[in-house]
Amino acid sequence: MVVAGCTKCIKYMLFFFNFIFWLAGGVILGVALWLRHDSKTSNLLILQFEGQQAPSTFYISVYILIAVGAVMMFVGFLGCYGAIQESQCLLGTFFFFLIVLFACEVAAGIWGFMNRDTISKELINFYDSAYIKAVDVTGSPSKEAAIKVLEVFHNTLDCCGKGDDGPLFTPIRGTLCPKLNPADFLVSQSCHVKLIDLFSEKLYLIGLAALAVAVIMIFEMIFTMVLCCGIRNSPPY
Repeated sequence: MVVAGCTKCIKYMLFFFNFIFWLAGGVILGVALWLRHDSKTSNLLILQFEGQQAPSTFYISVYILIAVGAVMMFVGFLGCYGAIQESQCLLGTFFFFLIVLFACEVAAGIWGFMNRDTISKELINFYDSAYIKAVDVTGSPSKEAAIKVLEVFHNTLDCCGKGDDGPLFTPIRGTLCPKLNPADFLVSQSCHVKLIDLFSEKLYLIGLAALAVAVIMIFEMIFTMVLCCGIRNSPPY
């Protein structure tokens, strides 16, 4: 059977939105891979201190994004093919996947909003644990390892200290912040602030992408239902 009139217009609009959805899946996949291999985050998240690995919550979120991007590309292709072939079976399968993806996106959005500060807080705590050992004056055996961890933070984020540094930090400041001149110590931004900014920017980017995809998915669900009804009511040829 071949649809005609307004239903035919819906068919091509659904194809167009599915193509955009497929492209959006590719963009999300690309952004997720960029977040995974971004030099700033990767330099920080591969750190180890006293047998403790830097928090991996961010990477878990990124791996989920990679899976979502790949699934979106598959579902987008399925929708495009189903629309062109006017197949109720393919469109029904596509609609089912859309509902599942939309529900997962809403759940992930709620979880992300409730835990939006978790990633930066985990890394701040990791930084502080190394900071305490680095300023230790009792000759802790892990002091040198702590200093190396802090150097990575400072070099990567172009920051120095926590922002409320005491006198114990002053003697080793020049070692820990080699990029900064002594005159810049008073105006250098704290690593706490830089960590919060670093992940806030990335989460903001992810949030915008998720919102755009959610809008596309709503239109696709509407067009899919209309097209299925049009195919069902079209006379066979």
